[in-house]
Amino acid sequence: MPLHRRLPKRGFTNIFRTEYTVVNLDRIVEQTEGQTITEIELGDYKKLGLASSKKALIKILGSGELTAAITIHAHKFSKSAIEKIEKAGGKAVVLGGEAPVAAKGKLVSKASK
Repeated sequence: MPLHRRLPKRGFTNIFRTEYTVVNLDRIVEQTEGQTITEIELGDYKKLGLASSKKALIKILGSGELTAAITIHAHKFSKSAIEKIEKAGGKAVVLGGEAPVAAKGKLVSKASK
């Protein structure tokens, strides 16, 4: 049997990959119903059951509709999530120093904040 057929077939695992906990806007709305929450910080994701740990990296996706004005802190946001949060009167705060992507696809400078 040739060597290439004797070796086990294994996939590639990138050891440098950054894993994010994905949270949709509809899950945020479900967990905050009946409460008067105006701001969701990094530690609140664990309390609301949206993340497994307080140190998890959070990415907010735009699935669902946001009705109340909420300031949301996370490490990353999708373009649609930023649009929906700002449309509801809230604010998307990026943790970790990355510049958020504006609705038109252009980067927002830190000086304009």
